[in-house]
Amino acid sequence: MMDSLRTAANSLVLKIIFGIIIVSFILTGVSSYLIGGGSNYAAKVNGQEISRGQFENAFAGERNRMQQQMGEQYSVLASNEAWMNQLRHDTLNRLIDEALLDQYAKHLGLGISDEQVKNAIFATPAFQSNGKFDNTRYNAIVNQMGMSADQYAQALRNQLTTQQLINAVVGTDFMLKGETDELAALVAQQRVVREATLDVNALAAKQQVSDEEVKAYYAQNKNTFTAPEQFRVSYIKMDAAAMAQTASDSEIQAYYDQHQDQFTQPQRNRYSVIQTKTEADAKAVLDELNKGADFATLAKAKSTDIISAKNGGDMGWLEASTTPDELKNANLTEKGQLSGVIKSSVGFLVARLDDVEAAKTKPLADVRDEITAKVKQEKALDAYYALQQKVSDAASNDNESLAGAEQAAGVKAVETGWFGRDNVPEELNFKPVTDAIFNGGLVGENGTPGSNSDIITVDGDRAFVLRVAEHKPESIKPLEAVKDQITALVKHNKAVEQAKLDADKLVGELKAGKGDEAMKAAGLSFGEAKTLSRTGQDPVSQAAFNLGLPAKDKPVYGTASDMQGNVVILALDEVKAGTMPDAQRKAMVAGITQNNAQIAFEALMSNLRKEAKIKLGDVVNQPQ
Repeated sequence: MMDSLRTAANSLVLKIIFGIIIVSFILTGVSSYLIGGGSNYAAKVNGQEISRGQFENAFAGERNRMQQQMGEQYSVLASNEAWMNQLRHDTLNRLIDEALLDQYAKHLGLGISDEQVKNAIFATPAFQSNGKFDNTRYNAIVNQMGMSADQYAQALRNQLTTQQLINAVVGTDFMLKGETDELAALVAQQRVVREATLDVNALAAKQQVSDEEVKAYYAQNKNTFTAPEQFRVSYIKMDAAAMAQTASDSEIQAYYDQHQDQFTQPQRNRYSVIQTKTEADAKAVLDELNKGADFATLAKAKSTDIISAKNGGDMGWLEASTTPDELKNANLTEKGQLSGVIKSSVGFLVARLDDVEAAKTKPLADVRDEITAKVKQEKALDAYYALQQKVSDAASNDNESLAGAEQAAGVKAVETGWFGRDNVPEELNFKPVTDAIFNGGLVGENGTPGSNSDIITVDGDRAFVLRVAEHKPESIKPLEAVKDQITALVKHNKAVEQAKLDADKLVGELKAGKGDEAMKAAGLSFGEAKTLSRTGQDPVSQAAFNLGLPAKDKPVYGTASDMQGNVVILALDEVKAGTMPDAQRKAMVAGITQNNAQIAFEALMSNLRKEAKIKLGDVVNQPQ
């Protein structure tokens, strides 16, 4: 019997069917029918036991789901004990939620009729053959699940009852037409405003700042005036492309002699074929050819290969590497020789060897320039690798400077100016090089030079050896170095404060009906009216929609800051109703309804958990 169960468990079709059924039972206690309860429980929910076996079954399913979803990343996470414990915790919480929902559904008296259960079974695709319910298939699958028909029906009834509860909760939220109309009008609303701008930069130019104010600002904000870490680097660069080499006649001849295969064109054969669908058709074609029929004419008329047929069956010149095995195995050796009927992956063929071109080697004169370039390149690379080794040894033997490496390389080291991570010299801006500079391994104590680097290779056959000549750690800039910057900041801050005070004062005058004179005295005036929408993300639009509604011919005033940091006085003249397209309106209602339903469902689950008596077993933190 165990062998039969193993066979059934390894059936791909059965696994797919199980998957369909298990997914439909996400919110049920179906596993309680598959795994018996026991005294060793995972949790008790209001006295109802979730068995340890039920929990382990659910946890195994969750692990399988995560593995399929995450692929190789899952094995990394699974090795993390904390992550696996959290997964066990989440699985148990899900089972507890399912139990609470099932209990609440029973408390409300929700029920599913026998007719509804029957219809649900009839509608399950896994139990159908050719689109119709198959009772034999149904019984076989249920039996293979280790359940009786009654047990399956009861499990399905539980699942449908719980789903009925969920649908009742999420389906209770809706919006009346009046509510929808009001909300749409509010969202689509437009506001007509005029703006008067207080230029903060102009005000800043008039501000006075004392030394005491500068010192106080510096003391309070020192950490914002940091000088980034800086380096000066000495380096030697080796570049294979710069190592010009010559190629002698003897070197060129030797390369040609040693690499004949590179300059030899192999034997080429030219074939013509006629392709047919059946062997009988191929035999008929072969009979006609043996009786003297023209190959090209027959190919155009009868070949099913439309490409070669247009050329009378001609396949063009083919080297051995590009010749299909069917033609290679046809043993055609003489020009004009016909094959027999050849069976191929595309049908049946009749082939003819039209011509043979013997292998031929290009003369040295034809490939001399190509060989010269290759010999020079190989010699340059040999010299480059030899120089690398020589410089590497010298840099290692004399680790206090690059003097030895300079002598080995035959060049003086280049020394950069000061730079940081954000302004690396272009010549050194390669990741392997910058990693070596910035990882700290080449810096000595108190910013002194450290060791020479190893050879650092980069793309393009280039290499570097370097040392940090000087290093400055990140530091706070002295006051004198940032005094001008701080003065400008303090002036700007003062200007913003003054602008806000001036704006508030002017708004007060405007509200009191004395705005014209006050605005004129301040050298300000309102600009042309603008229409703003609620969807505007700029601060002026957002401030405009926070203002109260204006009375007829009586604007409402307020202040805001624009995108440039200036202070703006707003005059809200009119509020206009906007229109919302039907598609946007429907999407808005659907989104709000779904969000409210989610909130209601989460509130229900929170309340059920709060009122429930839940006792946990010890399964969550079990070792894996």
